[in-house]
Amino acid sequence: MRQSTVLTPALLLRTFCTAICAWAVAVGALQAQQPSQPPAIKTPAADNGQIDSVVRRGQKLENEHRWGEAVTLYEEALRENPTDHNLSTRHELAKIHYDLGRRYHDTSFLRSLSSLDQRETLALYGEVLSKIQSHYVVEPDWAALVRRGTASLEVALGEASFVRQTGLTAGRPEIDAFREKLVQQMQSQTIRDRQQAIDAVTHAASLARQQLRLPPAAVILEYACGAAGSLDEYSAYLTGDQLNDVYSQIEGNFVGLGIELKAQDSTLLIVKVITGSPAERAGLKAQDRIVAVGSRSTTDLTTDQAADLLQGAEGTLVELTIQTPGAATRKMAVRRQHVEVPSIDDVKIVDREKGIGYLKLTCFQKTTSRDLDAALWRLQNQGMRSLIMDLRGNPGGLLTSSVEVSDKFIEEGVIVSTHGRSSLEDYNYTAHKAGTWGVTLVVLIDGDSASASEIFAGAIRDHKRGTIIGQRSYGKGSVQGIFPLAAAGAGVRLTTAKFYSPSGAAISKVGVSPDIEIRRAAKPADDAPNAAAPSAGPDKDDVLAAAVNHLRFSGRRETAAGTSRALAK
Repeated sequence: MRQSTVLTPALLLRTFCTAICAWAVAVGALQAQQPSQPPAIKTPAADNGQIDSVVRRGQKLENEHRWGEAVTLYEEALRENPTDHNLSTRHELAKIHYDLGRRYHDTSFLRSLSSLDQRETLALYGEVLSKIQSHYVVEPDWAALVRRGTASLEVALGEASFVRQTGLTAGRPEIDAFREKLVQQMQSQTIRDRQQAIDAVTHAASLARQQLRLPPAAVILEYACGAAGSLDEYSAYLTGDQLNDVYSQIEGNFVGLGIELKAQDSTLLIVKVITGSPAERAGLKAQDRIVAVGSRSTTDLTTDQAADLLQGAEGTLVELTIQTPGAATRKMAVRRQHVEVPSIDDVKIVDREKGIGYLKLTCFQKTTSRDLDAALWRLQNQGMRSLIMDLRGNPGGLLTSSVEVSDKFIEEGVIVSTHGRSSLEDYNYTAHKAGTWGVTLVVLIDGDSASASEIFAGAIRDHKRGTIIGQRSYGKGSVQGIFPLAAAGAGVRLTTAKFYSPSGAAISKVGVSPDIEIRRAAKPADDAPNAAAPSAGPDKDDVLAAAVNHLRFSGRRETAAGTSRALAK
């Protein structure tokens, strides 16, 4: 089975990490770090001081083992300084630590660790390499895959969770001697193909068993995870639970609380509460902080550890201690229930006189096309003559979903093209005239609009079908496939192709530039902004206000035919 996505990564770390929608909290908690934006124009004079400050802050986070926050910090710095070697190295090391910590707090991964023997784990490693060889967008560097696995193993040897779960009893001198010998022997080996990579890892597992009495499965799994993680920022090894989360995100439903979290200031900040979720019904809101889960403080918890605590069977209760800005800390019990993730949210008419409709498209999942149809007809029945589609913060999702959404507004021509190493990945997705909506269109984007969002925005821009307003999008121009593995219920997410807008423009590291740029946009308020106001104040949504004003102004210039088109059947 293979599922093609244009997921951000994670985002990924933040969208999970993936992540397929921003709802990487499918289990009720996880929000990994946001993907970095495309490189911005640098101001070299300020770089050195800024980089030094970032490194000092990063080292503090590393010393406190706050690896997820360190990854975020380095990613944000790399937005402005994408070629800085020191930042790249620290980011890569922090990511290895972060991924390892996630694995060793993942029950499905620990089951694999305890149940697979050396032969089975080598078969899993071979399958990971086979998937890379068959599907990855470029020919793999086999030696680099093994080097990354060696780096993952070296990091693991110093991590308490790895030591505890593998029963490692060797002292520091023994471990250091092993590391030195392993690196020397790996450097001396020729690794030019898949079999030579397997042979090298077999040798590493044997050496670790002889010198450190480590279980071969633990060593080989680090090489498997390292191989997938070495390819690019979007490819990764998926544990069984992570793979199930990805499928839940694709389907748009799961059992949990329905909140999106990130670790911040020794608490868990609620970034988003899903509409209609148990969390919303319990009164939780964005910007609330979880300071304890049950009797356990969140001070030292990562988002993944919190996710484990928040998980549970449908119908069971979890006790949370909540801190709301400006209010006393309170306790509440929230029932874990089935959550339907809405891919379309906040559907409304923002200007009745002009017939300006608005909707928020949060992610591209299996239900998005159907959900969008329902929203469009609802707005049409309320007198919609023009439409604002808000894709800000939309991290992407399914490639097919983005094509289906684009097809609703574009009558003919290419929507997006994909090109990969295999001719099977070369494809032009085209529009169909039947069922096209002719409503005047504005699309809102920002630096967190990625992948599938960029396919849609790029198609609208290139076909001159609407106006793009906001900030330049993220710039993720690649397609990922999800490939299950035969063993351990695990899988791999691999970049299989690059995608291009209808004009042939690459999206990767470039993004989609808006027609009307709003440089300093206030974040949307929790409640809908007063779009009827002539302009938005600092506490309002400047981007939405600009879109409304644009439609009001353009509406005075257009002919009645141009503004009243509805459905072209």
